[in-house]
Amino acid sequence: MKAVLALGSNLGRRFQTLQGAVDTLFDAPGLEFLKASPIYETDPVGGPGGQRPYLNAIVVAETTLQPRTILERAQSVENAFGRVRAERWGSRTLDIDLIVVGDTVCDDPDLTLPHPLAHERAFVLVPWSKADPEGTVPGRGRVADLLQGLDQQGVRLRADLKLQRPD
Repeated sequence: MKAVLALGSNLGRRFQTLQGAVDTLFDAPGLEFLKASPIYETDPVGGPGGQRPYLNAIVVAETTLQPRTILERAQSVENAFGRVRAERWGSRTLDIDLIVVGDTVCDDPDLTLPHPLAHERAFVLVPWSKADPEGTVPGRGRVADLLQGLDQQGVRLRADLKLQRPD
């Protein structure tokens, strides 16, 4: 099954944190790295004012894991990189969102798939369209089509930064 994860950071050494997250996510079995998007610098969306811009990327993986197991792994990686959950949509060292896992649709308090806001977020859809041009959000449509209706002004390519395939 294909899994799509969104990574973001706006505190500390943002790029090094994203690369470290990729390396750590894929250092255990069950999740196989397929592709990473280019990195984008994005304006904060929601949350308190005064936040630094984020670095955002999408990672596409092949998985044999259940969605909840992927979520637990992602949260463990966030914690390893100093994630603090003090304020909704606040600044963070690392944010990893599970966007889709195959065609799985899940709506429980701890795990909603597809991610409930992914189809509205240019900072998710722009990088996803580059990593997986045929990507789709179950129940919403093709990423490329969803992007057509979104303001992409706050999403800027960082051609000087590139995530490496994990070792």
